Amino acid sequence: MPNTSTKRKDVIPEANGNNLARIDNVQEAKEKEKSEREDIVLWKKPLITLEYFVRESVILLYTYGKKSLEYRKTVVFVTFLITVLVTLTNITGPHQSYVQSSYTQLAWCVYWCGLGVLSSVGLGTGLHTFLLYLGPHIAKVTIAAYECGSVNFPEPPYPDDIICPEDGIQTVISIFTIMSKVRLEAMCWGAGTALGELPPYFMARAARLSGYDPDDESDLKDLEELERKLRNKEDLTLLERAKVGVEKMVERVGFLGILACASIPNPLFDLAGITCGHFLVPFWTFFGATLIGKAIIKMHIQKLFVIIAFNETLIEKAIVWLTMVPIIGSKLQEPFKEFLVNQKNKLHRTAGSGMQAESGSILAWVFEKFVIAMILYFVISIVNSLAQSYHKRIHKTKKTQSKKAVD
Repeated sequence: MPNTSTKRKDVIPEANGNNLARIDNVQEAKEKEKSEREDIVLWKKPLITLEYFVRESVILLYTYGKKSLEYRKTVVFVTFLITVLVTLTNITGPHQSYVQSSYTQLAWCVYWCGLGVLSSVGLGTGLHTFLLYLGPHIAKVTIAAYECGSVNFPEPPYPDDIICPEDGIQTVISIFTIMSKVRLEAMCWGAGTALGELPPYFMARAARLSGYDPDDESDLKDLEELERKLRNKEDLTLLERAKVGVEKMVERVGFLGILACASIPNPLFDLAGITCGHFLVPFWTFFGATLIGKAIIKMHIQKLFVIIAFNETLIEKAIVWLTMVPIIGSKLQEPFKEFLVNQKNKLHRTAGSGMQAESGSILAWVFEKFVIAMILYFVISIVNSLAQSYHKRIHKTKKTQSKKAVD
């Protein structure tokens, strides 16, 4: 009679060995796939990257176009509304002044809202439009308000350009006067940043509901890695501790926790969106708190900071303090002085005088090139990201097909 217990003991280690080998192979395949995906960038594989970018863009346009058809009533209503607006814009009559005024205001709001979306979308790789656009705009209005003694700038050319009012009437300029002048664009920008926080939320929520492999999304993987370290009581870095703090605040406090995280300049807020999606926090709880925090509370803090920083007295003191910088202090002072004088001179020109809005200031030239470089970096990062998404899509399709073949 053969000893079955001995055979069973021999089979178990063999099965365990096969399982370990299979796990190692799967992990190795994942690492290889990740390495291939990271190499799909414009400076390494330009042709493949561009091809994948176009393919992924077409797929996304088709997918979202198809989804939009599910809401036919909304699509019909929006199409009808756009048709009416275009018709009203092109028909002459006494209503044109109101239409043009409303159109200008709407375009201004959409512009700043779009810049807000660009600033926060992309999980930290967004275009930093506060530093590039809104901050300089608030600073420009602040300098003009103190120089002109008024915020009643002629429209047009405001908001495209700023000149002092020709009536010469001056009023007392306070911080609140300037905050009121830039409130619309600041709140629209803040609302845009709130909209830009939705992709991480929806991504994590979809992952939780569908139960697909979190390895597909690097940010979900980071969240799970943090949870693993906490369970095993491993040492955390300062950044990881900050992430854990944000996660616990959002998880325990809910609406008020999200509001607190959204109300301060917080580079880790993407993690709050991922956490809310992961724990299935209701959409309006997340978006409502984010919108209030970013469009109202945080924007007033940022506006206040810029207005105070560009107070006329502080700017003059800062230019004087530049001489204290060793070796290059005096050389730095001259371009800043020239830039400030040019800005003030431009404010006192008359509308339609033909004076060039831009001067030959070195600072203006440097800032312009910096903005162009940031925009190019953002565009390149979008192309790379979509190309890598298509690579991920290809491998995911292959895995699904192979599983079906095995079954």
